[in-house]
Amino acid sequence: MIKVPAKSVTAFILTGMVLATAVQGQTVTKADYERANRFLWENVDTLVFRSEVDPRWDDRTPVFWYELDTRRGTEYVLVDAENELKKPLFDHVAIARGLSELLDKKLDPYDLPLEELEYRHADRVMTFEAGNQTWRVDLQTLDIREVEAPATDDPDWVSERLLSESPDGRWTVTRKEYNLWLKNNKSGRTFQLTDDGTGKQVYGASLPWAWKNREGPTEGEREPLRLSVSWSEDSQKLVAHKLDLTKARKMYLLQNVPGEGFRARSYSYYRALPGEDSVATQVPFVFDVKTRAKKRLQVGPYDDLIAGQWRWYGEGSNKLHMLIHERGYGSATLLEANPETGKVDTVFREVSDTYVDPNKIHLEILPETEEVIWLSERDGWNHIYLYDLNSGEVKQQVTSGEFVVYDIEHIDRDNRQILFTAGGRESDRDPYLEHLYRINFDGSDLQLLTPERATHDITFSSDHQYFVDNFSRVDMKPRSVLRRTADGSKVMDLETADIKDLQAAGWQYPEPFKLKARDGKTDIYGVIYRPSNFDPDKSYPVIDGTYSGPQAVRTPKSFAGGYRNSDQPLAELGFIVINVDGLGTAGRSKRFQDYSWKNLGDIGGPDHIKTIRELAERYPYMDTSRVGIYGHSAGGYDAARAILKYPEFYKVAVSSSGNHDHRVAKAWWPELYMDYPAGPHYEEQSNLNLAGNLEGKLLLVHGDMDDNVHPSETYMMANALIEAGKNFDMLIMPNKTHGLGGENNYFTIKRWNYFVEHLMGAEPVWHYASE
Repeated sequence: MIKVPAKSVTAFILTGMVLATAVQGQTVTKADYERANRFLWENVDTLVFRSEVDPRWDDRTPVFWYELDTRRGTEYVLVDAENELKKPLFDHVAIARGLSELLDKKLDPYDLPLEELEYRHADRVMTFEAGNQTWRVDLQTLDIREVEAPATDDPDWVSERLLSESPDGRWTVTRKEYNLWLKNNKSGRTFQLTDDGTGKQVYGASLPWAWKNREGPTEGEREPLRLSVSWSEDSQKLVAHKLDLTKARKMYLLQNVPGEGFRARSYSYYRALPGEDSVATQVPFVFDVKTRAKKRLQVGPYDDLIAGQWRWYGEGSNKLHMLIHERGYGSATLLEANPETGKVDTVFREVSDTYVDPNKIHLEILPETEEVIWLSERDGWNHIYLYDLNSGEVKQQVTSGEFVVYDIEHIDRDNRQILFTAGGRESDRDPYLEHLYRINFDGSDLQLLTPERATHDITFSSDHQYFVDNFSRVDMKPRSVLRRTADGSKVMDLETADIKDLQAAGWQYPEPFKLKARDGKTDIYGVIYRPSNFDPDKSYPVIDGTYSGPQAVRTPKSFAGGYRNSDQPLAELGFIVINVDGLGTAGRSKRFQDYSWKNLGDIGGPDHIKTIRELAERYPYMDTSRVGIYGHSAGGYDAARAILKYPEFYKVAVSSSGNHDHRVAKAWWPELYMDYPAGPHYEEQSNLNLAGNLEGKLLLVHGDMDDNVHPSETYMMANALIEAGKNFDMLIMPNKTHGLGGENNYFTIKRWNYFVEHLMGAEPVWHYASE
């Protein structure tokens, strides 16, 4: 509990009286709602042009094309990196004229219906779909011809999601009725590889986190599990798991408003809950293409939750590797298997006192040198390590220092160099900003390839000699440039975002800030959103937009994140909205993130409260007597917990799709951050236990078809509040899944109204409908 010192009570009451007087008579008009509506994602996007280059690189040459939103419509641009040439991909007017004749309707040159567009630079040919037809264009002659769709040669063969072709193209494996089949692509002959598969014993499959099917006498409406097999490079063998669902248990959803008929329909999906032993398991098998022989690897069965995929390495069929975690993610182990004998050995095992984060792992085996590239937090920061594949020992820590390697982008085996992205190395900037670097295997010659103080989004050419760099910040509009990978030097400018219409609508850059966390030492970062008609002489309620899930960063770092969000529209109604990433979240040191280990119930609350209070000292127009909070999913847990744990600070909360008790969540997520087995801290950090603390206004929202965070989470929270005799509001949205989006932005406007009515104390514009 956060308490006001006794000597400050009188001043606090007087301040409250002054603020109450200041905000008395505050109103919200339809014009405010229209302005908020204007800044919704789908509307604000129409006000920004040339914001991003999404290159489609040629497979053989350093040439790419991209599609661009401009003021006159959609343009297509071709870039030749070697020759430093940028020009239109085709003559828009000529293509529009020719296609208009063929489709017998007039087409705008900058609004062409080019679906599934592909371009082959070698012969300057473009293909696309338009008017339910496929077209081929010779860009040298501008000849447009219709192309016949390829016929399917085997109507009894299965869907693409159940096909896997061998590297040499000679074979295709598929799954029919739970068993694996092999097809000779030349002769068309098929061979059955397994015959003991059943509905509970499925070959070549692993469970996704949600696999819904309609209950009843048939399971025909359920999508089959995606085929999961791995081919050896010489196409002589393949490896696949046998998924055992015997002990797996299901969750259920009831669709009360079905698409047809009047009877509610039930759906089910396999879902392991934290701490449960009744989970799906896997057993690995190797199959010989020539002999059709099947051999079990001498490991397993292991829980489907923690198993990776076996992968081949080298030119032959003599080695397999797989990365596997333990439940609770306290370790990650690299296994090596001999496909001939089935023998399985451990290469190395990474162990942590908390968890080895699977979201930060990058594993790459270098067969030609018998080495492994591996990301590890063993020194407290996520860094690159070089291992000896035979001994399992570290040969070299490649990167080091107080910064975080986000991912390995490319490994140049010949020159023994690594391209990687990282944040926090440059001392003069926000540590979350992502940059590209190059370094030698021995840790020497570290080079920054993207120097601008911004976050950089990189896309490489097929030969990794060039890359397109889209960079921006929340307070800097995007630029796109083409660079050389050798030294990061700029080849040419590509685009600079045109945001004139956005600014004409009143939009202003959100304000980034840096403060100290609760420990008084650690820097934490956030942004402030103000309404476009902001008046510093007015008093504004404050809303905390939250998501403290340890795998995420809530505060946007890019320009797109800064304007495409749900915070700015909310601010337009007359609020100050803040984001801040407190202790326990991602993107920083292991110590920073580990603050939330076995401690998800902390939700960064003290950091958020400290931030809002310090910002209010800097900006007196922020009214800390009227603070609300909202969040979705793990953020929904945060929002409800905040108003229950800190009722003297947070007055209004909107909690959507919240996982209020981690014992009901999908097993891997809580087990990663709360450990396994599920100890008493799971019970202690359940929001249900705090239901009796509710003093403010709380809105619970959930979709009844949410297969990510099950609706029972919100029903249980509601039940606890009812048992505690607390007044709250609840909205169950029929046929909505986890996202809650859809027609008329109903939920968004409901959230707006809730804060307007209960935090601002104004009358909402009831029945406002977003267009």
